[in-house]
Amino acid sequence: MIYRSRARQDGRAFHGEGTLTLTQRIRLSRRHGGLSQASLADLVGVHRSAVSHWESTKPKKPNMGHLLAVAVACGVQFEWLATGRGVMLLADQMQQHPTAAGNVVLVEDDQEVELLRAYRETSPQSRMVLVELAQQLARQRLGHRVARPTTLMHALRTRIGDDDPAVV
Repeated sequence: MIYRSRARQDGRAFHGEGTLTLTQRIRLSRRHGGLSQASLADLVGVHRSAVSHWESTKPKKPNMGHLLAVAVACGVQFEWLATGRGVMLLADQMQQHPTAAGNVVLVEDDQEVELLRAYRETSPQSRMVLVELAQQLARQRLGHRVARPTTLMHALRTRIGDDDPAVV
């Protein structure tokens, strides 16, 4: 999806027609990701009221870290979410510019390809869980103290809404 302001004959853009405000882009992103305000808040690490404020008519703007987390959780382009420029979805951009340097991913082995493929096939909500798991494993490998595996798995199940221990 491409959202651009429509220009009038005098070259100026219509205000409100064809353009989306940050508030509207956040709401559209959340809906695209199939998330409620509460579930987006959980993924971003804020209270539900913060997401509500971001989407209100007199919004409080999210900081850059939260905006980046919203883009990741909802599966939209950060630049589009933050500025309204460009395209909303990665797939749209790739169709227009199949070799854009920002979309190139260098992969070193087959397992990395499989991990990336699995990540891309999961829901936006599950992606945050996968990222957290990978970060925990990396910290553990570097010798940092991490949550016990049973605690981590319980937290991940709770995060994706599955209480069945056989799933993870």
